Amino acid sequence: MKERTFTITAETGVHARPATLLVNKAGQYESEVEVSYNDKKVNLKSIMGVMSLGIPKNAEIKIIASGSDEEEALEGVSEVVKEHLGE
Repeated sequence: MKERTFTITAETGVHARPATLLVNKAGQYESEVEVSYNDKKVNLKSIMGVMSLGIPKNAEIKIIASGSDEEEALEGVSEVVKEHLGE
């Protein structure tokens, strides 16, 4: 299991468009990929799950990947976060 923490810097937080990018990227991997916010954890491959978290600007999130390609999954999802949502 690998995990990484990020701070959301996008003005609008995690809204539909970047959430879709995250879900699509996570779906490219075999590993289980989850996002954790406010002690809630959801499958990052589920758009409804991600949107249900209501992640605002300045939120701290954790991306957790576990499985055969967890390293690549975490790297791929991290790139999407850095490009569209935060640091």
